[in-house]
Amino acid sequence: MKFSCEKSLLQSAISTAMRTAATKSVIPSLEGLLIEAMPDKVFITGFDLKTGIKTALPSDTAETGSIVINSRLFGEIIRKLPDDVVNIETDDNMAVNITCGMSRFDIIGISADDYPDLPSVDYDNSIYLPEKTMKEMISQTIFAVSDNEARPIHTGALFEVENGELTVVAIDGYRLALRKEKISLDETNIKTFVVPGVALNEAERILSDSDSDDVKVTVGSKHITFTIGTTTLVTRRLEGEFLNYRNALPQTCKYTITAEKRDIITSVDRVSLIISDRVKSPVRFRFEDGKLKVAATTPLGRANDECPVQGDGEGLEIGFNNKYILDALRAAPADTVRLELSSGVSPCLIKPESGEGNFLYMVLPVRLKNEG
Repeated sequence: MKFSCEKSLLQSAISTAMRTAATKSVIPSLEGLLIEAMPDKVFITGFDLKTGIKTALPSDTAETGSIVINSRLFGEIIRKLPDDVVNIETDDNMAVNITCGMSRFDIIGISADDYPDLPSVDYDNSIYLPEKTMKEMISQTIFAVSDNEARPIHTGALFEVENGELTVVAIDGYRLALRKEKISLDETNIKTFVVPGVALNEAERILSDSDSDDVKVTVGSKHITFTIGTTTLVTRRLEGEFLNYRNALPQTCKYTITAEKRDIITSVDRVSLIISDRVKSPVRFRFEDGKLKVAATTPLGRANDECPVQGDGEGLEIGFNNKYILDALRAAPADTVRLELSSGVSPCLIKPESGEGNFLYMVLPVRLKNEG
C-alpha cells in the first residue's frame, strides 16, 4: 500500500473515525483504525463492535492495499506532523512508513484480515432530511436520553415515522423531550426504531449546519446507518418496548403561563449558584399574576429572583431539579415558550407559545418541603 494525501484532510478523517475505535479491547485490531487505499481515495474505519464510522478522503494512490494502525498513536503522529502532504507506505511485514516534510515515522501495523467487517443493513428503507435539521433534532432531545442500563431501550431515542413526519423522543424517567419535522421518504415500511444515544452523540458531531445537504438514514432489521457526505455511521438498533410517551403526557392543564425562555433561564441560573453536586436542592417556582418567583435554599444560603410572565398561576408552587428544567428550556427552539401546569406534583409541559408546534418537553417536579 502506498498513498499520499493532505495532512489536514487526513487528520480530520482520523479524528472522525477514531471516536468509534475501542479504547481497550481483547481484540487488538479494534483499538486501531482500518486504512484502505483505493485508486483515488482512502477509507478510514473505526469500529467497537457496537458503533462504527467509515469516512473517505481524496488521495494520490500509487499502490492499493489495507492495514490496521493503532488509533491513538496514528492520531497523535498525524496531528503533530507539519502542514504538508503526508506519504504512507506499507510492506508485506506490516511495517508502516509515514513521512511528511522532514519528519519520518516507522511503526508496526496489524493485518487488515484481523479487522471485523462493519455490519451491513439488510434492506434499504431510508428517510432523508437536511443535515442541519437532523443535527438540531438530535441536540434538542439527546439530553433526555437515559444512562440507566437497567432499561436499555431508554438509553436510546425513539424515531417514529408517520404521515410524512419524523418524531424523535427521548425519556429518562424524569423528563421527556420531543421534536418533529416533515421529511422526505422512499417507499418504506419504516414505522419506529430506537437509536442508541452513543451513536446519536457521534452523528451530531459529524453533521454539519448545512441546509442544502441531506443526511440519509437507512433502517434494517438489526442495524441503522447515517450517511453524511463521505462518512457513514453504522449502529445497532436497540430492541425492546419503548414507553408509550403519548399516554405519559398530561392531556389537560389548569394553568397556562407564557414567558421569554431567556428570562426564566437567567433567573434559574442565578439561584442555582448555591446549588452543586454536593449541595443539592430543588429550585422553587411560584407563579403569581404576571410574575414568576424563583428561589432556592441550601446549607450555603438562600437565593431569590423573579421574572415577568404572562398569565396567573394563582400562587402555584412547584419544585424542579435545576439542571433538568434548564436543559429543557435551553433546548427549546423558540424564544417564547408556554408552560402548562396543573399542580405542584404533576408534570410541567413546555411547548411553543401557540401550544402547537414542532417541540414539546415534559419535566417532572420535585416534592418541596415546607419552609419556615
